[in-house]
Amino acid sequence: MRPIFTVHAGEYLVAAKIEETFPLIRVWIPSKDDGVDLLVTDKNCRDSISLQIKFSKDYLGNGVKPEIATTIKSGGWWTFKREKIVKSPADYWVLVTYSFHNRDSDLIVIKPIDLIRLYDALGNQERINSYVWVTNSKNCWETRGLKKDEQLLVTQDRFTDETRSLKKYLNNWSMIQSLCVSNS
Repeated sequence: MRPIFTVHAGEYLVAAKIEETFPLIRVWIPSKDDGVDLLVTDKNCRDSISLQIKFSKDYLGNGVKPEIATTIKSGGWWTFKREKIVKSPADYWVLVTYSFHNRDSDLIVIKPIDLIRLYDALGNQERINSYVWVTNSKNCWETRGLKKDEQLLVTQDRFTDETRSLKKYLNNWSMIQSLCVSNS
């Protein structure tokens, strides 16, 4: 075990959100970096969920068209290796988008197998480039590879390709809620 470690911004944001939302839940930081960034347990430390956290700064920035900037709450960009997702020991991956403009974050909480299914459906192979947009109306989309007119549809809440939808994973803490119930 290394005696000195750091917690990155995404890990901090996720841990803080969990502790704020679920005061009886405990959040732990593993001492070894083996693919699990946070361990979440019930109050009795009997049941647990492991999380891999992936943080992205707000890449929307100043160079974005106004019609996008005004309707997209936050956007994240990641490059993943397929094998790391497939072999992940974590129960869930949490993709963290942070908006410096709004000083707010959104969390996409998804099982690794569901993440792979999404990327498979979109034709991604070994190296996966992922762009995720969260709209002000609480929709969430994988936008990598969308044409300009499709991007506009996302901003207008008229985009309908359900294979790209991440809405059901957006800020979805049902698995942690189940920890609260399991030992109450």
